[in-house]
Amino acid sequence: MAGSYDDRDGKIWMDGTLVDWRDANVHILSHAMHYASSVFEGERAYNGKIFKSRLHSERLIRSGALIDMPISQSVDEIEAAKAAVMAANGLTDAYIRVLAWRGAGEDMGVASARNPVRMAVSAWEWGNYYGDAKTKGAKLDISKWKRPSPETIPCEAKAAGLYMICTMSKHAAEAKGCSDAMMFDYRGYVAEATGANMFFVKDGEVHTPLADCFLNGLTRQTVIGMLKEKGIKVTERHIMPEELEGFEQCWLTGTAAEVTPVGQIGDYNFEVGAMARDISDSYEKLVRL
Repeated sequence: MAGSYDDRDGKIWMDGTLVDWRDANVHILSHAMHYASSVFEGERAYNGKIFKSRLHSERLIRSGALIDMPISQSVDEIEAAKAAVMAANGLTDAYIRVLAWRGAGEDMGVASARNPVRMAVSAWEWGNYYGDAKTKGAKLDISKWKRPSPETIPCEAKAAGLYMICTMSKHAAEAKGCSDAMMFDYRGYVAEATGANMFFVKDGEVHTPLADCFLNGLTRQTVIGMLKEKGIKVTERHIMPEELEGFEQCWLTGTAAEVTPVGQIGDYNFEVGAMARDISDSYEKLVRL
């Protein structure tokens, strides 16, 4: 599948009905278009099975609740919608995007309680998020934007509005020839990339930023469990910027990114080493079980 995302063949599930891809439209006065009142999930299917599918559906419902946008569909109904989209499009290996948003209704100011909460599910084939970085290591810029305090945003929600500074950071990174950008948090600690969590290796041990002001990704949680099963010590903690110089390896985790080694962050270089390659290979095997 190629071309503009609004001009493709296939089916998209919208509010309980499979519609033609090109007809999956919303009104310009949908609340989400103006106030970012939407939450979403990105998921991958391997050999016809969506990895951690129910956990993603559960998180979607939690995200809606966190931004005061109750989602009426149950986990089972969301699961059925995803299965229907996969079948309708003849997909076995795919990326699945589930989106819930405040639609058009009686409210068009900041408040939107009287507007319906809508949902759509789409799926398409999508290769490596960072191209050939899985073998060469991704190159990251360092963003000027910081992940905000949890007192200012619902950081546990996978909400569209929280990604605005991520988009800006990634655009700036791409303009410099980088794949992505690393972000600090509001206190100056190392946080995450624009759409992926981060891991570092030093002296055979793994260190990962404490997810206390950004999303604790499902892939992040999976990889931590895999590392511990391999007998590798994992420490979740606050990481200072100056520590980057002492780390030997680095990788990113996320549903889209999967496990992608990092070769460079700003002026800091990392080896695409044995541990990074091993955990990437192990993850590839796990998702296809």
